[in-house]
Amino acid sequence: MAPLPNAELVQNSLQLYRYLLRCCKQLPKENIRQHYRHAIRQSFKVHADEDDPERIQQIIKRAIEDADWVMNK
Repeated sequence: MAPLPNAELVQNSLQLYRYLLRCCKQLPKENIRQHYRHAIRQSFKVHADEDDPERIQQIIKRAIEDADWVMNK
């Protein structure tokens, strides 16, 4: 399963959040979708106070790579 197109256009945390939730919609089983939606929400809560732009870009890059891995799993 390929990731959604336009991952390279993700520039901020809200765009990343939406991108990841759209990726979840492509997963085959509801329990798997629920698991990853919960994980996405938890990660955003953990990183909500992050204010270093460089660190935010690192988090975005890693999240997209992880989404790629999950979608191809």
